[in-house]
Amino acid sequence: MVLALHDVSLSLDGNAGRVDILHGITLDVAARETVGLVGPSGSGKSSLLMVMGGLERATGGTVRALDHDLTAMDEDALARFRREHMGVVFQSFHLIPTMTALENVATPLELAGAADAFERAEAELEAVGLGHRIGHYPSQMSGGEQQRVALARAAAPRPHVLLADEPTGNLDAATGEQIMDLLFGLRDRHGATLILVTHSRQLAERCDRVVRLVDGRLDAAVREAAE
Repeated sequence: MVLALHDVSLSLDGNAGRVDILHGITLDVAARETVGLVGPSGSGKSSLLMVMGGLERATGGTVRALDHDLTAMDEDALARFRREHMGVVFQSFHLIPTMTALENVATPLELAGAADAFERAEAELEAVGLGHRIGHYPSQMSGGEQQRVALARAAAPRPHVLLADEPTGNLDAATGEQIMDLLFGLRDRHGATLILVTHSRQLAERCDRVVRLVDGRLDAAVREAAE
């Protein structure tokens, strides 16, 4: 299994005290599988995605990714693991405004020690249709173009796992559809496992499997299927 979660829980401290977000999540994801995470707002979808990527540390249970125990890693080890094995795309683009499209994609590769960082970055920007925009800054690009840069940045390290949190949430319907076609194309080109948080029924239907969360728990039908 690429991802294996066993009895995972997540609790966070807020202004009103401790909040329980995830409860006893047990879930396996196979290599090259595409899983859609769906459910009502506040059901824990994004939190589960963050736990899968080691961006949020589970407060109970175990999370294994590519046979590594993320729950046993310190922050530095988690950062290295994500850099080498995972690509993440958010609803907000998280581009560095003072860097060009090419620099935004190449910089993580440089930090990872890739000698061909800029060549790979340019190839990924070409793959998302932005070869003519490599010298432009985020402020000079539309929202759809910025999300394409974010996709290229996530795909450039050739990750084993792609995590996408509502990647079309800030885009109009037509642009969002183009972005999703590109995301699925990147998945196919790199042979990656894709975990996708979405509110779109149409998008969920493109996934190999749909996992529904309700109040931080797996839907009963999902549990039965897993068992």
